[in-house]
Amino acid sequence: MKRYLIQDIKNDLKQKIVLLTGARQSGKATLSRMISESYDYFNYDSMDHRYGIHEKSWDRTREIIIFDELHKMKSWKSWLKGVYDTEGIPPAILVTGSARLDMYLKMGDSLAGRFFQFRLHPFDLKEISQMGDTAGSEKDLDVLLECGGFPEPFLAGTTRFYNRWKKSHLDIILRQDLLDLENVRQITQMELLIELLRNRVGSPVSYSSLSRDLQCSDKTVKRWLAILENLYVIFKVTPYHRNIARALQKAPKYYFYDTGQVTGNPGLRLENTVACALLKEIHYREDALGENWKLHFLKNKEGRELDFCIVSEGKPRWMIEVKWKEDSPSPNFDAFRSDLPDVNMIQLVRELKREKTYPNGVEIRPAHKWLCSVPLV
Repeated sequence: MKRYLIQDIKNDLKQKIVLLTGARQSGKATLSRMISESYDYFNYDSMDHRYGIHEKSWDRTREIIIFDELHKMKSWKSWLKGVYDTEGIPPAILVTGSARLDMYLKMGDSLAGRFFQFRLHPFDLKEISQMGDTAGSEKDLDVLLECGGFPEPFLAGTTRFYNRWKKSHLDIILRQDLLDLENVRQITQMELLIELLRNRVGSPVSYSSLSRDLQCSDKTVKRWLAILENLYVIFKVTPYHRNIARALQKAPKYYFYDTGQVTGNPGLRLENTVACALLKEIHYREDALGENWKLHFLKNKEGRELDFCIVSEGKPRWMIEVKWKEDSPSPNFDAFRSDLPDVNMIQLVRELKREKTYPNGVEIRPAHKWLCSVPLV
């Protein structure tokens, strides 16, 4: 099954180092091996592989050298820079990791001008729809809602398998990746933080409220949230405001890369699924096309909200509301339409009997059909 980033990575490997990041078990290693049958693979978590990396004893007749979890090596950026500057390409160099390598690139020696970066996401309905004639159906959306989009549980397609996978997935992240990369020992409190967030998807999160629940400081809560972002457990969506400084002071929302983590009514899982699809499309446009896109939500002083606002090159382009059954347009569109003219307005509904459009420009569309294309233009 061909993943959506393969061709773009192939093209970039001819001229730069490629850094491929993404959540653990999102398919990075599998994708890497799909690019070419001629590769040499090294995983820094393996003792034997670590020795091969340090003595630089890979097979230089192969088309691609894959370094997995290389960021766990001390001074990995300087080491990689030295390999690239002295040996160049070919063979092509692909570096993968389950933590946000861009955070580590900001520290110490720079690889500037030597790499392109891609962020691999789990399956969404758009990628699934390219798998076959019946893919991308309402049934596929139901599997995403119950089992999330990570390849292994999605392809298994059963809640029983997913629940067992979910537990081991988080255990590895918190008890291996977290301890490898961050000086954090409060594993139980981190687990509680995740549990609190599972119940607050779709709502602005108060740092002070979380700090009271966890019996720690606001500063500690923010640090832990940033760590979970860096490990691709959650992602943050901030409110849109023309004044960036004012927007940063407002309470953000947090969503899970693994949609199945969300508790509560099915509408919240649907909202999280839409958030994942939007972020995936935005990251692709940034990484592969060099465009500038941002994902926000809308909230005004009167407390009116819309779930998502998509901004391109600094200009709002889409206002999106997500509903499970409601086929009448949210009145909140009118609350923002005067301040944000010429913006596409769409309400995505899971159980919709009939598609509709209105004179004010609002469209009511079935969620599964829109998510098969994510037509952001």
